[in-house]
Amino acid sequence: MPAWRALPARARTVAAERAGYLRRALRGTGSERDALVLGVKSVLAAVGAWTLARYLLPPAVSTFAPFTALVTLQATVYRSVRDCVQYLVAMTVGALLAASLAAVAGIHAWTFALLTLIALCVGRIRRFGRQGTQVAVVGFFAFSSGAGRIDYIGYLAASVAIGALCGLGAHLILAPARHTDHRQQAVADLFTETGRLADNLAGAFDSEQPDLERVRRWRSDGRELAARCHDVRHGIEAEIENGRLNPRRSIAGAAEVLPRARETVTVAERALDHLRSMTRALDHALADGETEHLPTPFQKGLASVLRTAATALRETGRASPDEDGPLGELIDGGGAELERVRRQAGATAEAPASVPVLQGALLNDAGRLLADLRR
Repeated sequence: MPAWRALPARARTVAAERAGYLRRALRGTGSERDALVLGVKSVLAAVGAWTLARYLLPPAVSTFAPFTALVTLQATVYRSVRDCVQYLVAMTVGALLAASLAAVAGIHAWTFALLTLIALCVGRIRRFGRQGTQVAVVGFFAFSSGAGRIDYIGYLAASVAIGALCGLGAHLILAPARHTDHRQQAVADLFTETGRLADNLAGAFDSEQPDLERVRRWRSDGRELAARCHDVRHGIEAEIENGRLNPRRSIAGAAEVLPRARETVTVAERALDHLRSMTRALDHALADGETEHLPTPFQKGLASVLRTAATALRETGRASPDEDGPLGELIDGGGAELERVRRQAGATAEAPASVPVLQGALLNDAGRLLADLRR
């Protein structure tokens, strides 16, 4: 009974989520609108393929037309063409296997078993991709419904061709939108947040005594940014694929912008690794009371290095190739400051022996951070 009482609330929650998804899709460009447009195109292509096959071909093969249209309509034009070609090849191989076995050995249980075995083995060839199982599926239809007859296979091929044309036609009429500028902005936002994390760490070393709760919140922010790096990289890879065979134009130089954005995300990932290592070291040091013994000049110098790194991170996210000179000078300045801090690093007489170890760990992370930005 409690489960039944909770059902209306769950239904309302799901309905509210779907309504919000639809509002976002209608409000502006993005993944929600892309998915909505793809769904509409899939419905129209499937209905058009089914209607044509119904009036032009026997009922036994008309279902293959809308099925092929759905197989063809993928998120990108490149993936649609690839899957369509793989499906057509798989269909041809399956139909030929069925026709050959039916003509040579007849329609029997053992020939059907042999067809299944051969089709499953052939379908495992990597060239078929995700359509490998269609070798067996089409073979079953051609063997059982068509009894291996050539005329049935001809109608089957015509139905598949209708579905492929409808699916690809829908993509050509309304090609997927290009989002190169959105991917660039996602990279810039990622570097802005990473630079803010470096600024926060600089502020912690500038203060008399960093706050443990804030440091742990920064550790959580670092984990979230690392996860966002994965999402941004996935979006860039998807947009690179979306640009292949897509008749829609994108911003000038998109072919160079996206690979560079992908490489820049790698820089962000490495920078986050170093910053997270510093927050982890600072967290443990605060818990053990080691930060009280860090020399003030060391903390001020490290804070200056981190602020330079924060500025470089923000510039890296939005810099174009002709801005590498000033960015390089900025990073070199941070490196010179780091060397000065390293030469002056030392602990007070009453400091525990672990303080020099902490200083070395922080300096190493800062050095690696600057080195990755320079690279």
